[in-house]
Amino acid sequence: MPLLRRPLVVALLIGLAAEALFLWGLATPHKLVFDEVHYVPAARQLLALAGPVNTEHPLLAKEIIAAGIALFGDSAFGWRFFSTLAGTGVVMGVFGIVWLTLGRVRPALFASLFALLNFTIYIQARIAMLDGFMAAFLVGGIVAALWAMRGPTAPAVRRRWVVAGVAFGLATACKWAAAPYVAFAIAGFVLLRLRDARVAGRPLASAWSGANQPHWPGLSGPLAVLLLGAVSVTTYFVTFLPAFFYHQDPLTLGQLLPFQQIMYAEQTQVLPHHNYQSTWWSWPLIVRPIWYLYEHADGAMRGILMLGNPVVMWGGLVAVAACALLWRRSGDPKLLLGFGLWTVSYLIWGLTPKSLGFYYYYYLPSIFLCVALAIAFDRATQAGRRYWDEAFTVLAFWIAVYFFPIISAARLSDDQAFLHWMWFSSWP
Repeated sequence: MPLLRRPLVVALLIGLAAEALFLWGLATPHKLVFDEVHYVPAARQLLALAGPVNTEHPLLAKEIIAAGIALFGDSAFGWRFFSTLAGTGVVMGVFGIVWLTLGRVRPALFASLFALLNFTIYIQARIAMLDGFMAAFLVGGIVAALWAMRGPTAPAVRRRWVVAGVAFGLATACKWAAAPYVAFAIAGFVLLRLRDARVAGRPLASAWSGANQPHWPGLSGPLAVLLLGAVSVTTYFVTFLPAFFYHQDPLTLGQLLPFQQIMYAEQTQVLPHHNYQSTWWSWPLIVRPIWYLYEHADGAMRGILMLGNPVVMWGGLVAVAACALLWRRSGDPKLLLGFGLWTVSYLIWGLTPKSLGFYYYYYLPSIFLCVALAIAFDRATQAGRRYWDEAFTVLAFWIAVYFFPIISAARLSDDQAFLHWMWFSSWP
């Protein structure tokens, strides 16, 4: 198809479809949902520059929510509008990651369709929480780093690498969970450069040079580390600028670093038991999803169950394993990306010093399952197993239609309607 030779057009079309889906019924319910009770009031305070609130998290995501309120009013649509753009950015970013990795539009298109059909992205695109903005900037940073890898000249590579640093800094300024990805990006740079040196029969030390490199040409190792680190950290701190203008307890330069320690202490404090808490190892299995909403609202019984599309979530685990196995056999770094993105984004939660865990923390890994699926299906297609990706997409779509009433706050028949979708006793 001629369209499949125009990646930008395809990406824009899938982005328009995603935005239309996310906007439909966005203002329902008209009340605050789940953690909006924390972040919308914090955004109101930021808009008024009243003073510090919700100090356990950085400011940027709440600044973006405040911008929505300023543009569209203090309403459900205003709170959530920019979340829809973030969700659309994630869907298009998944397209970009796979296209830049494989160089083909078909697998990139399927990756974005998997993302569009994965409930976690849909749900986070329709609620005023921090995670959606963090994910959008983080996925954008990965796209920029891969774009830099293909840069035609050294100046172009450096500019794109700086864009990646800015995006990673903005992601961290939404939520600290994005901070490790700066180190992951540097690790990916080093690993690919070392592989390039081995393939070319050069000394491994040549990986640090910017000369004669097939990936990130003209960008030396030390400069790559310095740029990504310095740009991301600088970007992160710049987002605290509004706090210097608070009417009450304004931030000062001398307080900026100590304030990070206060944030860390608040994020790692021991919290009481929560009915919806779950352990990190259980998230890929969808053992304990969360009700963001289940009550009478806007004249009807409505629910928003935060869970992933079981086809994408469980099928994605098979794809991750397939990428790992095929990478061990072939050493293809594209397969390593399919395996590595999900693996590091998931396993980091096993090391995170938080007293409670919740299923929505799995949001980032759930996004990268879509990348692993596309890469695994592309390899299957090359091996002669045609139409597997199409059949999988049809199944994921059917499941999405089935669950749609309880992920979209649609009108339900009564307060026991949720039982129709409760597959397991551990589900709420």
